[in-house]
Amino acid sequence: MTSTPNGTADAPIDVNGLPTVVGINFGNSYASIAENLAECIANEDGERQIACAIAFQGDEVYIGNGAKQQLVKNAHNTITGFRNLLGKKFSELPHDKPTVSAPVIQHPDHADLPAFKVSVGADAPTDRILTVAEATTLFLKSLLGSATAFLGKPVDGAVLSVPAWFDEHQRLALQHAAEAAGVKVLQLLDEAGAAVAASTASSASSLPADRTQLIVDLGASALELTLVSLRAGLAHVLARASDPAVGGDKIDDALVKFFAKDFTKKTKTPLAVCPAADTHDQRAEAKLRLALEHTKRTVSASAGAATCAVESLKHGLDYTGSLNRMRFDMEARAVYAHVARAAARLVTDQAGLDPFAVDEVVYAGGSASLPGLDEALVAAFGDALVTPFTAGTVVGGGAGDPTTLLARGCALQAQLLVHLGDADEDEEVRWAFDTNSKWTEVSATGAAVGVLFPEEKGAAADAALGGLWVTGVKAETAVPCRRAVRFDVDLGGGEAKKVGFEVWEAKEDVKVELVKPPKIEYDEGDEVPEDEEEEEPEEEVKERIVTKQHLLGAVAFEAKLAAKDKGRWRTRLEVQFIVGADGAVEVDAWEVSDTAKGEPHSLKIAAP
Repeated sequence: MTSTPNGTADAPIDVNGLPTVVGINFGNSYASIAENLAECIANEDGERQIACAIAFQGDEVYIGNGAKQQLVKNAHNTITGFRNLLGKKFSELPHDKPTVSAPVIQHPDHADLPAFKVSVGADAPTDRILTVAEATTLFLKSLLGSATAFLGKPVDGAVLSVPAWFDEHQRLALQHAAEAAGVKVLQLLDEAGAAVAASTASSASSLPADRTQLIVDLGASALELTLVSLRAGLAHVLARASDPAVGGDKIDDALVKFFAKDFTKKTKTPLAVCPAADTHDQRAEAKLRLALEHTKRTVSASAGAATCAVESLKHGLDYTGSLNRMRFDMEARAVYAHVARAAARLVTDQAGLDPFAVDEVVYAGGSASLPGLDEALVAAFGDALVTPFTAGTVVGGGAGDPTTLLARGCALQAQLLVHLGDADEDEEVRWAFDTNSKWTEVSATGAAVGVLFPEEKGAAADAALGGLWVTGVKAETAVPCRRAVRFDVDLGGGEAKKVGFEVWEAKEDVKVELVKPPKIEYDEGDEVPEDEEEEEPEEEVKERIVTKQHLLGAVAFEAKLAAKDKGRWRTRLEVQFIVGADGAVEVDAWEVSDTAKGEPHSLKIAAP
């Protein structure tokens, strides 16, 4: 994962402990703050998901969800969506998109600089121009104040999340805006990196340490997909994609249209939305969007009906509508299908893998907490896919909660950084997170490396491989790397106590077979359906397989620590694999017992 620190961090501040640090997930629509893996910090209004909105009304300034409420009657003085504009020029922005908040203008004193114009002051209102950076600083300063008040002590540093598509200029703009707000930036961490940090922190996971993880970050305004190879705690990005054409806003649009149509049907009062036709419709649409937040949370938590209630929606008419999970998913299915197709394309086209090879999906972003989206992805990737929903960690602020995941990942990274000291090796680790660090530009193995015992039989043996296969280094493991595996070997019942195995490069693949479903057997007298004679379509059955590619060498030696058990010689082996950055492979094998360790036997294969 790549990221950008703000330079060398100062030495740890406290004696008793460490500096007070937090993680900040700074999204385009919502932000959240976390300290370590604890629940997200609440602001003064009790909000843990804080809307990225700033509103001016007279002499008052509203920040957060209170500012979002101003979109109903004070939209022209309410600023939203400023994060994505950081570091951009006015000429680079699209100007044909409708806006429901203060429009972006060109700064009157600075050519090609985007800004917002709002009216401030109660007695004698005047225009105020805020640049995107100034709006960001104002918002982050509020977040810092909320964290300080909640924790009861000053915040000494923070790690902020940043989209992978932010370029260096945008990262620098965010860092400067944060520092102007009084935030000591320890690091800007890629959102995918934050997701990996948080999702792998829980020791309760039953998944193996070596696995392939798909991160689905569905925010309000965009979809970010990242396919990651996790190997012994190290993450290597296999493929990533960003799609600004789909996000939670698209679901909101569909629901707003649904409830507007229902309102018109019930009251005989026309309501045109998305886009709204006039001022009355614009206010009604803004009210519906605010009410939808509660509706979506209810649908996510329960399969029952969820209501959407708005007082004086239009022309003084109140409205109450409802929909159940099925209807909600029907309205959102276009977004679900889009995400599932984009994820499948990322895995198959960009990474060259079968969707069945993905072990786990991790969700980030408020719009990713929807069960219907999870069902669409499981249908596309297979029932074996482990998700926060199948693991039961997505609800109640659990470890898989998409709304808190990125903030908790940033908080974990902040804790890691402040534990570093001033030694040279600490400095090396600190700078390993830099975008241009050699540690972020690594190669990975293109094939698996393992050992094959050709004579082994039994249930664990693979007939296609001709013996028992043990994987040492999986494909897509960042190099250099070191792996060790330990297992028991059956040497047979003869006099010879020889250990022998081959070292192979192998391809990890997915085997697909078409299987006819079993025919239903009917008892005598049962009514047979008329279409029973129609042939059932064949079903795909997938299985993970290993195929030998290149023989690297063989190792054989006498088992001096072998012991007889039920008439057969058995010994325990430990095999160590070392793959260098140049591709050279070294395999060392030795016997181990409870009290002794045998002589190592080595095989070295030069880099190709």
